Amino acid sequence: MVPAGVILYPKPPEVTSHDVVAAVRRRLREASAGQRVRVGHAGTLDPFATGLLIVLVGRATRAQRFLIGLPKRYRVLARLGWRSDTGDRDGRLEYTGRAPERVELPTGEILQRPPAFSAVRVGGERAYARARRGEAVEPPPRRVSVYRWSLLRREADRVELELECSAGTYVRKLVSDLGDAYCEELERTGIGPFDRDDADPERIVPVAQALDFLPERVLEPEDAERAAHGVAVAAGDGRGPRPDHVRLTHQGTLVAIAEPRGDELKPVVVFEP
Repeated sequence: MVPAGVILYPKPPEVTSHDVVAAVRRRLREASAGQRVRVGHAGTLDPFATGLLIVLVGRATRAQRFLIGLPKRYRVLARLGWRSDTGDRDGRLEYTGRAPERVELPTGEILQRPPAFSAVRVGGERAYARARRGEAVEPPPRRVSVYRWSLLRREADRVELELECSAGTYVRKLVSDLGDAYCEELERTGIGPFDRDDADPERIVPVAQALDFLPERVLEPEDAERAAHGVAVAAGDGRGPRPDHVRLTHQGTLVAIAEPRGDELKPVVVFEP
């Protein structure tokens, strides 16, 4: 039986996140003699981009919501004095020669309009599908955050940047907003507590270990039984900041993920029957 967990996958360039999920599904199915395996991911990467992709296996697919919103870290190589209609090297490139004198990204919360070539839905359809037909597309802006950034080097018409941002931030849009610039290389170097250097496509990290960044509430046997059936349990002493979600565990086993509701913790995802 294939264990539930996450794979920290080092995505290569020119491969879609869907391709990675399909390849992992095939490999696990073959390794388990044809057993059907649920596989998903916790946040896509553009085809040209590389780096860390979190692949979810088995019951870990239930944990997607707790992983997909984690902050992301990137290393970017931007080319200046050029435009790309997609904001990256895969688009239609136009040389302008107008390189921005200053390279500076915004920090804090910003209102960002996703690129026309993006997977957000506009009028019930993916924006990129409409853009590929030549339609003018303006996805609605949304609030994202850039926590930090630094300029690593600038040589001729290329600059290398490092940044950390919230989930949902389009890095290629940050680059194109510099002026005449596009994203030539993009590597995701980290997601929340996970680092690219720990990526191993053959290793499945147990779901309990993958979610250990969430605060924990250790349960006695009776409460563990209740939580395993989706029944709320007491929140505990209530000291410290109120978290959005809490791990409910019993004897080292992850029983469920719960959210605070009044003086109780209500399981919203159950892992152990």
